[in-house]
Amino acid sequence: GLVIDGRTLNIIFQGGLEEKFLELTQHCCSVLCCCSTPLQKSMVVKLVRRQLKVMTLSIGDGANDVSMIQAADVGIGISGQEGMQAVMASDFAISRFKHLKKLLLVHGHWCYARLARMVIYFFYKNVCYANLLFWYQFFCGFSGSTMMDYWQMIFFNLFFTSVPPLLFGALDKDVSAETLLRLPELYKNGQ
Repeated sequence: GLVIDGRTLNIIFQGGLEEKFLELTQHCCSVLCCCSTPLQKSMVVKLVRRQLKVMTLSIGDGANDVSMIQAADVGIGISGQEGMQAVMASDFAISRFKHLKKLLLVHGHWCYARLARMVIYFFYKNVCYANLLFWYQFFCGFSGSTMMDYWQMIFFNLFFTSVPPLLFGALDKDVSAETLLRLPELYKNGQ
């Protein structure tokens, strides 16, 4: 592991040693930045995103973590004694740090699987609808007449095709929470 303080981070960023710093951190199992300013925290996140081209996640519990949370792809705020600034700036909020495992492994997996299925569903729905309109044009001799009124088209999308996303979004769980917590490598299957 590597523990680095704010003064050292300042020397790294002002001296142009970012690439050497990243090379060193890639050989470590964990990197801990302590006594750093909010600007330094966000600069580290931006450096990792820019140079390594990876998805970043930042976790913070106070106002000093807001810039880091906003610089990351996914920001998680922990509501606690330091106030609600981090929670208000984050994508997800948890009450304790111990809930992070369930948020990432269980709810993250379920959300990823649901979104993937919903994208496929929306492509299927729109392809069916576009094919229907395409073949109707052969029937009406390419006159440009509409197959149905606009209010019917609006109600078709609003009522008839909105039920599956609502049901899948609320009820679809491909693997149980206990299994996902026991086997974290299942998160990679969707990717």
